Amino acid sequence: MVSCLDCIAGGLVAFLFTLVVTGKWVSMLWKSLSRLEGPVKSAFLSLHFGKDMNKPGDVYAPRFAGIWSVLGVLFGFLVMEAYHVYLGGGPYRVQDVLSVSLLLLLGAFVGLVDDIMGWKVGVPIRYRLLASYAIALPLSVVKAGTSIISVPLLGRVDLGPAYSLIVIPVGVMGASNAFNMLAGFNGLEAGMATIILAGYAAYAALHGKTLALKLSVIAILGLIAFLVYNWYPAKVFPGNSFTYAFGSLLAAIVIVDNFEKFGVALFALYFLELALFLRGLKDGVYKETFGLPRPDGSLDMRYPKVYSVTHLAIKTLKKVRGKATERGVTLLVLSWQALITVLALLVMR
Repeated sequence: MVSCLDCIAGGLVAFLFTLVVTGKWVSMLWKSLSRLEGPVKSAFLSLHFGKDMNKPGDVYAPRFAGIWSVLGVLFGFLVMEAYHVYLGGGPYRVQDVLSVSLLLLLGAFVGLVDDIMGWKVGVPIRYRLLASYAIALPLSVVKAGTSIISVPLLGRVDLGPAYSLIVIPVGVMGASNAFNMLAGFNGLEAGMATIILAGYAAYAALHGKTLALKLSVIAILGLIAFLVYNWYPAKVFPGNSFTYAFGSLLAAIVIVDNFEKFGVALFALYFLELALFLRGLKDGVYKETFGLPRPDGSLDMRYPKVYSVTHLAIKTLKKVRGKATERGVTLLVLSWQALITVLALLVMR
């Protein structure tokens, strides 16, 4: 039986920090906005708030609030390590814990720069790809994980330095950018990360992947606190600082404890999202994941064809229930992710 007192302590820190600081920050922003007038108020609104694209009218919420959940989880990881140093008799996989923590911080920084640049402006995609490749450096420089992988038809293959210098950066880059693609609905990004991490925790518990279990539990508690504000109707938006950080973290956890195949399986919806995105490019459409809000709060399809998993959810709900809502789309996509996670656990147990 694995003791998780360390991860419970870290998780409580992640939960409380995220819950308290996010709430204080939101309150501060709204109070500051209420005191401003004219062009200054407009500039402040544009910088710190974003329009909820799935709701009719002008509904706004603070942007890039996910940075506080990133910091909460980061502090949780550090508290977990400190628990071992001060109460457990010595460090616990300190190299892996600190490299994952630094990766999380780098991911948030890359996303925050993109957030500050502004929606539909941002950092050009080629630079974002290079930057997300650099996010993996903390794992690459310490040679995290093992270079021996299973390859179909060839069996177990030792990739040597190529694993650290190529496979890890490509994996982190792919996960961070994929996680950023399927977004835009209240609670969707944080909900997806929570379900995937719950799958990681279950797999880790079954296969003795202790560090992955502990990191996943801490991150889940930080995400639950963020969902208090981000669930429908959202009081905050996560921003790219959230998606790049947690997308990178999802890759890092499977790398440090070596269960890449299971991690890839849980990204099935993101592979579908990429395929639908490429379908859009083929049709000359650079898609947005949002629906088209109607006055009654329901959602219509934004395009004639399906170019995102969220579009597929809208189309499915309209056929089954007669109308689609933002909360319904989020719940349906999360249910698909939960089903994929359970199936992966059953097949790969």
